Amino acid sequence: MEYSRLSSISASHFMEAWQLYESSFPQEERRTLEVQEKIMQNAEYNFEVVFSGDRMLGFILWWGFKDVVFVEHFATSPELRGQGYGKIILQEFLKRGKRPVILEVELPEPGIKERRIGFYERLGFTLNTHQYVQPPMQKGCGALTLYLMSYPKEYSAESVAHFVDNYHPLIYDQGLL
Repeated sequence: MEYSRLSSISASHFMEAWQLYESSFPQEERRTLEVQEKIMQNAEYNFEVVFSGDRMLGFILWWGFKDVVFVEHFATSPELRGQGYGKIILQEFLKRGKRPVILEVELPEPGIKERRIGFYERLGFTLNTHQYVQPPMQKGCGALTLYLMSYPKEYSAESVAHFVDNYHPLIYDQGLL
């Protein structure tokens, strides 16, 4: 597997990855193309597409901060889901770094949301039930109550507050909305 960091929306394979992004996440959980273009200029932001040969397997969109890695979005191509690719992609991603990794998940409900949490738990993530709210990703969308999952260990309420205070202004830059 190869990870290819895209630096602009005009990069090869961006539109293929963008179509997967739009089909994988509801509107309130994703950026507009215009905001995405601006975010990609940030040195801490990584838009990585994962390939096997010339086939796109999926993507992982993440922020690399000095004390934590924040996985913002992760998806595999629909025709590959359930075949173990997501597990392999994330396992390789986790091996690459030494910093803790966090990501947001929807509150557990029977069905896909509960299965998604189980998927991350099987990879070593811990569900943290501290109060957490994701600011709006687009104009006209509201904030979302979510949970953070962390790897390799639990994330304290103090760590969540530090993440929100120090990194939310960059990740959810209201000036870009």
